[in-house]
Amino acid sequence: MFKIKLGGGRTAEVEESMYWHTTAHVMAQAVKRLFPDAKLTIGPAIEHGFYYDFDVEKPFSEDDLVKIEDEMRKIIKEDLKLERFELPRDEAIKLMKENNEDYKVEIIEELPEGEVISFYKQGDFTDLCRGPHLPSTGCIKAIKLLSSSGAYWRGDEKNKMLQRIYGISFPKQSELDEYLNMIEEAKKRDHRKLGKELDLFFFDETAPGMAYWLPKGFKMMNILIDFWRKEHEKRGYMEFSGPQLNSSELWKTSGHWDHYKEDMFVLTDSDGKEQALKPMNCPNAIKIYASKLRSYKDLPLRFNDIDVIHRNEKSGQLNGLFRVRMFRQDDAHNFITEEQIGSEIKDIIEIAKYLYGIFGLDFELTLSTRPDDYMGDIELWNKAEANLRDVLDDLCGKDNYKINEGDGAFYGPKIDIKMKDCLGREWQMGTVQVDFQLPLRFNLSYIDSDGNKKTPILIHRALFGSFERFIGIITEHFAGAFPVWLSPVQVKVMPISDSQISYAKEVCKKLEDEGFRVELDDRQEKIGYKIREAQLHKIPYMLILGEKEVEANAVGVRVRKEGDIGKMSLDDFINRLKEDVKSFK
Repeated sequence: MFKIKLGGGRTAEVEESMYWHTTAHVMAQAVKRLFPDAKLTIGPAIEHGFYYDFDVEKPFSEDDLVKIEDEMRKIIKEDLKLERFELPRDEAIKLMKENNEDYKVEIIEELPEGEVISFYKQGDFTDLCRGPHLPSTGCIKAIKLLSSSGAYWRGDEKNKMLQRIYGISFPKQSELDEYLNMIEEAKKRDHRKLGKELDLFFFDETAPGMAYWLPKGFKMMNILIDFWRKEHEKRGYMEFSGPQLNSSELWKTSGHWDHYKEDMFVLTDSDGKEQALKPMNCPNAIKIYASKLRSYKDLPLRFNDIDVIHRNEKSGQLNGLFRVRMFRQDDAHNFITEEQIGSEIKDIIEIAKYLYGIFGLDFELTLSTRPDDYMGDIELWNKAEANLRDVLDDLCGKDNYKINEGDGAFYGPKIDIKMKDCLGREWQMGTVQVDFQLPLRFNLSYIDSDGNKKTPILIHRALFGSFERFIGIITEHFAGAFPVWLSPVQVKVMPISDSQISYAKEVCKKLEDEGFRVELDDRQEKIGYKIREAQLHKIPYMLILGEKEVEANAVGVRVRKEGDIGKMSLDDFINRLKEDVKSFK
């Protein structure tokens, strides 16, 4: 919530979205004043700030953004009232045609019959909008236009390319300054930039949205997977692997064909039958469950897998490791009885607490409820949502969690895990979904204690979300300085001259025998250069070896956080390193 100043010394609290949406209208008014031929499309508030898409003759330049920002400040100073009014459909269309706003006409024509059509007017500017808005433009104080980029009308590549301007605003200049500082810090931590600098991964135009994992990055990926795998084995999960390509019949049975086909890579086999690369693992987990007769004594039955999955994300939505077309989801599908729902979800949240705690990450839980395109019986939906509410009431306390109406999966409601990083940014991570529908659609059953068949409940759950996305997030969270246990290279050994190379190799061998990940830098470079390069690569430990270290069977130790900590015996260093690695586990 933002606190804004009203007339007469009064104040009021308003939603950030209202504040940002009003600022988007101010920006649109400024653009229309400076570029009268610009056509308006949409200008929503987003998670942080706002944007507005314009149809203009040429892309906005940096100089244009400066001029638009200056004009916005004039509009704010004018303190124009925002006045709402409604029009019948034909009059609304007539008004927008008179204003040459073709996109607004298109929007109005597609509104359902009986829909209230409202506008907001501020001075000489009128925009089609549901609102709500601030009382006047003068309520806005600190503004900044951040960037501009191309964006297709309605996100469809077949439509015209528009120009989108992103911006942010706050009631105080100090809040804007703090946000802009955070943005600058975020740029330094950008995982795409660090991925190249640290030799972890890169992207290439030959495979949009699909990362090339370099040896160091893939090493880290496997360390994370091994850790995840061991923690789940301890808790009774059984790992499986399924086909990458499944017949359309499987996806029709699951409902994905009707609800998700646009986001699937669909192929035709040699017999002319349609198949799809799997965009999620649940139907394969269901097939594993259905492969034999199950008893109530088998439940809970927990199947986890990390198969590669593919989603045909639109090119404009791809964003480094955060939004990709190929990834490994840290998936599990738990088959349970109805009586086990509460205890199973609590166990899952406990796993999440442990896994996130390893990285020093806090998270909040959000309940996402039935979407408009839901599948199945509404009574089962109500039952599933009630179950999740009971669990969240117990875990978080009644009314101490957020509800995201209409954002559930098409087959069931879900608990979303939302994490905040060290910069205060919120990330949608894993989900826990209760599903009464797919077990019915696939005719799943188990033999209950009375000898009768019953339908199991399916819990879909991913805690990291995907290994790719999680690595992207923790790369930015740690700014590439990963915990020692996760670092692809834990120790860099650097002899000062060639005469210490033999001893350096002995040191490397001993460290490797102890299970540590080591690199030897025996290049004929000055030691200062080697140290600087190791620091840029954010290596946790650097061992400097000169003649004194060779004679004393010791190592000169430099730590990423502390700098030079002096000489110690190799055995003492190994013990320190063991404790350091252990402390993160």
